[in-house]
Amino acid sequence: VDGPIIDRDWLIELQEGLILLSGGRRGDVGRSLLRGNNALVSQCLSFYQQHFPDRYYLELIRTGRQDEESYLHAAVELAIAEGIPVVATNEVCFINAEDFDAHEIRVAIHDGYTLDDPKRPRNYSPQQYMRSEEEMCELFSDIPEALENSVEIAKRCNVTVRLGEYFLPQFPTGDMTTEDYLVVKSREGLEERLEFLFPDEAERLEKRPEYDERLEIELNVINQMGFPGYFLIVMEFIQWSKDNGVPVGPGRGSGAGSLVAYALKITDIDPLEFDLLFERFLNPERVSMPDFDVDFCMEKRDQVIEHVADMYGREAVSQIITFGTMAAKAVIRDVGRVLGHPYGFVDRISKLIPPDPGMTLEKAFIAEPQLPAMYDADEEVKALIDMARKLEGVTRNAGKHAGGVVIAPTKITDFAPLYCDEHGQFPVTQFDKNDVEYAGLVKFDFLGLRTLTIIDWALKMINPRREKQGLEPIDIASIPLDDKKSFDMLQRSETTAVFQLESRGMKDLIKRLKPDCFEDMIALVALFRPGPLQSGMVDNFIDRKHGREAISYPDIQWQHESLKPVLEPTYGIILYQEQVMQIAQVLSGYTLGGADMLRRAMGKKKPEEMAKQRSVFRDGAESMGIDGELSMKIFDLVEKFAGYGFNKSHSAAYALVSYQTLWLKAHYPAEFMAAVMTADMDNTEKVVGLVDECWRMGLKVLPPDINSGLYQFHVNDAGEIVYGIGAIKGVGEGPIEAIIDARNEGGYFRELFDLCARTDTKKINRRVMEKLIMSGAFDRLGPHRAALMSSLSDALKAADQHAKAEAIGQADMFGVLAEEPEQVEKSYASVTPWPEQVQLDGERETLGLYLTGHPINQYLKEIERYVGGVRLKDMHPTDRGKITVAAGLVIAARVMVTKRGNRIGICTLDDRSGRLEVMLFTDALDKYQQLLEKDRILIVSGQVSFDDFSGGLKMTAREVMDIDEAREKYARGLAISLTDRQIDDQLLNRLRQSLEPHRSGTIPVHLYYQRADARAKLRFGAAWRISPSDRLLNDLRSLIGSEQVELEFD
Repeated sequence: VDGPIIDRDWLIELQEGLILLSGGRRGDVGRSLLRGNNALVSQCLSFYQQHFPDRYYLELIRTGRQDEESYLHAAVELAIAEGIPVVATNEVCFINAEDFDAHEIRVAIHDGYTLDDPKRPRNYSPQQYMRSEEEMCELFSDIPEALENSVEIAKRCNVTVRLGEYFLPQFPTGDMTTEDYLVVKSREGLEERLEFLFPDEAERLEKRPEYDERLEIELNVINQMGFPGYFLIVMEFIQWSKDNGVPVGPGRGSGAGSLVAYALKITDIDPLEFDLLFERFLNPERVSMPDFDVDFCMEKRDQVIEHVADMYGREAVSQIITFGTMAAKAVIRDVGRVLGHPYGFVDRISKLIPPDPGMTLEKAFIAEPQLPAMYDADEEVKALIDMARKLEGVTRNAGKHAGGVVIAPTKITDFAPLYCDEHGQFPVTQFDKNDVEYAGLVKFDFLGLRTLTIIDWALKMINPRREKQGLEPIDIASIPLDDKKSFDMLQRSETTAVFQLESRGMKDLIKRLKPDCFEDMIALVALFRPGPLQSGMVDNFIDRKHGREAISYPDIQWQHESLKPVLEPTYGIILYQEQVMQIAQVLSGYTLGGADMLRRAMGKKKPEEMAKQRSVFRDGAESMGIDGELSMKIFDLVEKFAGYGFNKSHSAAYALVSYQTLWLKAHYPAEFMAAVMTADMDNTEKVVGLVDECWRMGLKVLPPDINSGLYQFHVNDAGEIVYGIGAIKGVGEGPIEAIIDARNEGGYFRELFDLCARTDTKKINRRVMEKLIMSGAFDRLGPHRAALMSSLSDALKAADQHAKAEAIGQADMFGVLAEEPEQVEKSYASVTPWPEQVQLDGERETLGLYLTGHPINQYLKEIERYVGGVRLKDMHPTDRGKITVAAGLVIAARVMVTKRGNRIGICTLDDRSGRLEVMLFTDALDKYQQLLEKDRILIVSGQVSFDDFSGGLKMTAREVMDIDEAREKYARGLAISLTDRQIDDQLLNRLRQSLEPHRSGTIPVHLYYQRADARAKLRFGAAWRISPSDRLLNDLRSLIGSEQVELEFD
C-alpha cells in the first residue's frame, strides 16, 4: 500500500476511546468500493461494526482528484444501505490555496522529480488547503449530515493532557526511599573524593566542613524538587560505563557545578576548587529538569544505550527524532533543480549565500549586495527566490538526535509515538526534544566525543608498556593539573591535536596569553569566542595578566573590594556567568537562585524585566551599605559583560579534557599522536598534517608494514609510530583484516607469493594489492616495489589455483606456492627498480604524503647552485634591505584578505632540513600568484625576519621562480654522458626522440663520449637548444641512467 497503514490487531488492542474515519477512496473500504469488490466491503464493515460500533464513519472528500466523486456516490449509497454515518473532511496539506505550487515543489524535492517530469506522480490538488466553514458548507450542501457529524465527532473528543509533570523510571533502591538512597550514595562518594583530594588527614579535617555543608544544601534542593531518581539513573549508567571500559568525559555544561554529581562520579571536576555554582545547574527558584550532558567514547557510546535499554526495558528506551529543515543555500539548490533550471544558473545564486551558521535568505540579501541586484534584474531569479522563501525552514527530512535518549517508566508509546526508518529499525520518538519534554519524558544526553576515544587508545598503548616496566598504569583522571612540561608545551603554542586548542586563532591567543595554570586554561576556552574577541575583553585580560594594565574589580573607576575574591582568578574581568551570579550575591544580597534569574534576564535584555532587576539590585546593595551610584555603575558593567559571559562549569570540564590531551602529548607523544592519527585515518589531509607534526616533534613515523603493522597506527617497542594500514587510500577494512588474520594464524609472510597463498582470495583483489605495494606496506616481501608489482599477476593467479585445488582436496599436489625462492628471486632480478620519483608518487597517491624520501631530494644538488648552498634550517634574519635566496617544495599555500581588504599570499617551503613561511604582499602576489601551488619547487628571494606568531622565521618575497625558470636563468648546458658500450643507433634514435619535443629553449646540449682511454665532448647545434624541464630530465635518466644526465652551471 502506498501510504500509511495500520495493523488490525493494533486497532483491536487499543480500540478503547478511538473513533475511526474510513480514509476516503484510499482506505480499505474505499479501494474495495472502487474495485466493485462487495464481498471485501462487507468483510471490512463487519470488522469495524464489531469492534467500533457507533465509532466508525465513512469519510467523504471533495478536492477534485481522480475517482473522488465515483467513490463519494458509492460511499453515500453504502452509508444509507448499512446505516453508517458519514463525515466530510478535506485532507489538508497546506494552509492557503496559493501554497499549492510550493507544496508540489516540496513533494517533488522529496521524491526526486522535476516539476515537468511526465513520470512525476500527481497525487494532490489545489483544493487541499484549510477551507473555511463557509466553503465546506457550500461544498457539501447536498450532504449536510456529513458536516453535522464533524461537529458531533469534535464534541466526542475529550482528552486531558498532563503537562508540567516529569515521568521517570523507578530506580531500584531496595528497602530505602529514593531520597534516602541518594543521600547515602552521595555521602559515601564524597568521602572517597575527599580522601583523593586531601590525602593528608589533617588537611582533610580542615576542608571537610565546607564540602559537607555544600553537599547537604544540594541534597535538600534535589530532594525537595523531586529529582533524586534522575541523579541516580545518571550515576548508574556512568558507573556501568567506567566498570565496562567505556571512557566517560569529566563533565559537560552546568552539571559540573554540582558537588552531588562530583560525589556520585557523574562529573570529575571539584566544583569548590574552581568556584562552580550548583544553582547555575539546578535553580531552586525556577523549577526545571536538571540536564546532564554526558560525553562518551565515540566507539562505545552505543554500548551504554544498549545497557540502559537492557536495564529499563527496550520498550521504555528510545532515541529522539530531529527534523532537518531547508536552509537558505539548500533550498535554492533544491527549488532550482525541481524547476528545471540549469546547474550553473542555480549554482551562481547559491554561491552568493554566505555559508555562515543560521544564514537565512533575508540575511543573505543584506550581506551580499549581488543577490538583490540579481533578484531585481532577472525574472527567473526572482521566481526561484520567491518560491525558495516559501519553503525555507520547512521540514525536509527526519533524523536522529545526536545524543538524546528518553527513558520512560513504562512503554515509550504510553507517552509519545515512535518513528522507525524505512527498514523498520532504530525507533525514535516522533516528538522532538522540546515536545518530548512537554509530554513529560526526561531527556538524557549520551554524546559521543572523539577525544575520549583518542585518550582511551593512547592509554591502551601506554599502560601495557608501563606494566612491563613494573610501573603503575596511568589514570588520566588523576594526573596533576600543574605539570610544568605540559604548560611549557602550551606556552610554545605546540597544540596541534590538543583538544580545543589546535586552531590557528587559538594558537595566536595562547601565544599572547601564555597560560601557566589550569585556571588560565579554563579562561582560554571562555575567551576564544566571537563576543570576547570582538569586545576588547581578551586584550584587557591579557594586559592585566602580564602587568600592562592595572587590575581592578571590575573597573578602575567603579570597583568594590568585596568583588576581589570573585574576580581575582580572571584578573578583574567579568568572564563567566557564575561571576555575574556571585557579584549579585556579594554586592546586593541576591540568593544564588535569584542571581541566576538575574543572569537570565540580562541575557534576554527585556527592558521591563531589567528595570525591575535594577531596582532590586540597588535596594539590595544599599541595604548592605554600598553606595547607590556605585552599585548602578557596577550593575551596568555586569550587564554589559553578561552578554559575553560563558558557563564556567562547561569551560572547566572541557579545559580538563584539553589538559589531559596536552599532558599526553607532552609525556607520551608517540602514543598520543598514533591515537590521534587513528581517529582521523579516514581523512588523509588531516593525517598528512599530523605526520608533519610528528616530524616536527622529532618522532619517527615508519611506513606501513604488512608484517608488523596493524589496522590502526601504533607504537613499536622502539617508540616509533608504525603507519596504520587502514589509512592507506583505496584499501578497505575487509581486505586488511583478511591479510592480518592470515598473518596472525601462520606467522610473518616470507614474500608476495606466500601472502597471496595464505590470504582468502575472495577478500583481496588486484587493485587493493597494488595500493598496498605502492604504499610500501609490502616492502619486506621483495627487493623493491617494481619487482612486487611485476610479479603480482602471477602471485594472484597462483593463489587462485591454490585455493581451487584446496577446495577439491588436492592442495598438496601443488605444494607451497613459494617453496622455490631461487625461482622467485630470479623473476625479481629481471625487473628494474622504479625511479625514486615514481616510488614517491605512489606513496603520495596512497598515503597522501612521502615517507621513504622527499621529492626535493633529486633537486638538492641543483638547488645548491641557486641558493649558495644555504638550507632552510641554516637561515637567519637578514639586515634591513638585504636580500637572501631560499628554495623548497611548496607544502601549503593560501591567499587571505586582511580587514582592510588587502590580499596576502602565504606559502610554506620545505627542503627537508627545515621550513620557511613566505609572505607575498599585493604587488608580489599579483605577479607570482600562479606559482603558489602545492608540490611546486620554488626559488624565492626576499628579506627574512622573525615571525612573532610561530616563533620561527618568515620571508617577505621580492621575486619568485619555479625550478624551470631557474634552470633557464642559471644553467649553462645539459650534459649527457655515454660510454662506448652504450652507444648504438637505437639509443641515439631514442635520445633524439626524447630531446625533440623540448627544442624551443635556450640551453645547449653537450654529449660526453667516454672510452677507456679517452673522453670527448660533442656540442649539439644551435637548433637543439632545449628547455630543461623535469619531464625531459626524467625521460633521459630513465633512458641512460640518473648519474649520466646533469645540468651544467658556471
